[in-house]
Amino acid sequence: MTTTSRRAPLSGAPRIRLVALAAAPLLALAVGCGGGDDGGGKDDQVASVPEKSGKKSDGSGGKAAGSADKTGKSAFFDAQMTYVRCMRTKAGLKDYPDPKLSGHLDFPAIEKLVDPNGGGEEYKGGKNGVCKDELLAAMNAEPKRDQQRDYESMLAHAKCMRDKGVSLFRNPTMADGNAQPGGEPDPASPRIDTESPLYKQAREACAAKLLDGLDGMQ
Repeated sequence: MTTTSRRAPLSGAPRIRLVALAAAPLLALAVGCGGGDDGGGKDDQVASVPEKSGKKSDGSGGKAAGSADKTGKSAFFDAQMTYVRCMRTKAGLKDYPDPKLSGHLDFPAIEKLVDPNGGGEEYKGGKNGVCKDELLAAMNAEPKRDQQRDYESMLAHAKCMRDKGVSLFRNPTMADGNAQPGGEPDPASPRIDTESPLYKQAREACAAKLLDGLDGMQ
C-alpha cells in the first residue's frame, strides 16, 4: 500500500492494498473488499479518531500493555527485520527501509522504491515471491489489533479524503468483527485516479488520520 491488489496494481494505491501487513494475511489482495456505500452515510458520524493517549493498548480492548505485549511487539519487529533483510538481499532491493520501531513497515519509504512498470513486488515479497515466507511470518507475528479503533481510524481517513475532493473514496466496513479497508469503490475497474495531483494532495493531508500500521491499508 488505492486499490490494488496492490493492484497489484500499482496504479493507484498500489501499496495500499497489496501488503497491508496489518490485518489478516494477504488482506492486501483484498483491497476495497468491504461492501457499503461509496462514501457518505451515517457512519460519518463516528469519523473522528481519538488522539493517542497515555494508555497503551494490547489491541484486544484497550487494556494496559504488559510484558507479554512487549514481547509480542519485539517478536513482530524481529520478524519484520528478517523480511526486510530478505528484500535487501534475495529481492535485490538494497535500499529497502527498516521497519518502524512499532514493527510496521515504512510504506512511504517503500513507495519510493516501487517500479512503475512492475507488479507491486516491493509490497509482496519480491519478484516471484522470493521473500513470501518471511512476509507471511511477519504478518503472523503482528500483535492483535483493536479492530474498532482501526475501523474508526480508517473511517476518519475516508471522510477526510472525500472532504479533500476524492468524492468516490468509500468508507471502511466491519465484517465479523474485523475492520475492512475502504477506498476504491470498484477494485475490478478502478474509478479513482490515484495518480492525480488531487488524490496525492488528499492522501498527504489525510495521512495523520490513520493509526500506525494502517498506512498501507486504504
